[in-house]
This record gives sequence, structure tokens and C-alpha cells, in this order.
Amino acid sequence: MDFFQSVYELLKTIPYGKVTTYGDIAKALGRPRSSRIVGYALHVNPNPEEIPCYKVVNREGRLAPAFAFGGIEIQKALLESEGIEVVDNTVDLSVYRHHF
Repeated sequence: MDFFQSVYELLKTIPYGKVTTYGDIAKALGRPRSSRIVGYALHVNPNPEEIPCYKVVNREGRLAPAFAFGGIEIQKALLESEGIEVVDNTVDLSVYRHHF
């Protein structure tokens, strides 16, 4: 399985109401210095209906300013639909972060 496919499979395991970071995904896949590659994989997500790339935020909990599937407001709405509180386009990682 290639790295992108591994990213997509890992994303599918994030529980409802939780988020993760680019770095958390990279570390979980054994490539801790590959968070930018994770970001690119999400940007070219072939199936956003099944692969929840909206659940990924940066290391500070901020949403993606250029969310590839509709912009930051869409990402915010998707997160809020799962009960995740978004304040100033930021998620509180101490509350909502999923650890792999």
C-alpha cells in the first residue's frame, strides 16, 4: 500500500467527534517528518465522501485556510455537525484530538 493510501485508511479510523493533525498522521504511519506530504495527500483526496479529510487540523488546532473541498467554512460546518466546537477557526485539541 502506498503512503497516500495509508493516510486515507488511517483517516477512516478517526472516531465521530474527533480530529487529528497532519503530524499525528505522519507519526502514526512511521514518517514523523512527512506532515506536508500528508497535507498534499488530503488535498488530492480521491473520495472525500468516504475519506474524512475535514477532520485534520494543524498542530495548533487551526482549520485549513484553503480547505480543498469547499473552503474553511465548509470544514467548520462539517466539524460542527459532529459536535466539535470551532472558535475563531480553531479546535481545542485538548478536548477533540484523537490519538492513534
